[in-house]
Amino acid sequence: MAKKEINNDVLLANIIKGIEDVKGNDIDILDLRAIDNTVCDYFVICNGNSNTQVNAIVNSIQKVVSKELKDKPWHVEGNENGEWVLMDYVNIVVHVFQKHIREYYNIESLWGDAKITTIENKY
Repeated sequence: MAKKEINNDVLLANIIKGIEDVKGNDIDILDLRAIDNTVCDYFVICNGNSNTQVNAIVNSIQKVVSKELKDKPWHVEGNENGEWVLMDYVNIVVHVFQKHIREYYNIESLWGDAKITTIENKY
């Protein structure tokens, strides 16, 4: 049985909802589609204030996407320390950081050609 194709916009909306449900901060969507040889279509980057919140954000994203789309990440890494967790949904890769780790790695600057959309906090 072939896996059904999930629309990127619907997956993005559910990832954002998962982040917002546990008050994740500084949500940016990097659109990588216009850049040659990228590993995915989008990066979603956000941060939490502690390893507990980072892990809560990751769990919330997984819960929302699983419930709404019956999908799960292809790969997750970084859960052990909760400083930087990467969630790979194939076309969309989610990076959940602690704030100081995000500032240190500054992924947005590495992908300077990407179109960046910032999601305003609703809280």
